[in-house]
Amino acid sequence: MAPAETAARVAPAERTETLADHRSLPDRPWVTVVWNDPVNLMSYVTWVFQKLFGFSRDKAELLMLDVHHKGRAIVSSGMRERMEHDAAQLHAYGLWATVDRA
Repeated sequence: MAPAETAARVAPAERTETLADHRSLPDRPWVTVVWNDPVNLMSYVTWVFQKLFGFSRDKAELLMLDVHHKGRAIVSSGMRERMEHDAAQLHAYGLWATVDRA
């Protein structure tokens, strides 16, 4: 097949977003993500999750294992201001956390 024929069959994939596109989207919740690090012990991360979020030991351990094996875990979701507060609290305990759209 000649290059001209191939080019005619394949349309370029373009995606253009404007500010108006984002305004029309419904508000999506925000999430607090905890990332794996080489410093904190798994038992410490579990304890922080229990203390800050009131998770049961089992739930805190499952989230800690997600962080350990998958590299990250979502520990809370909601309004942006609350997620920023949660991330700041996690930082105060020495954990690496970010806030992102859900």
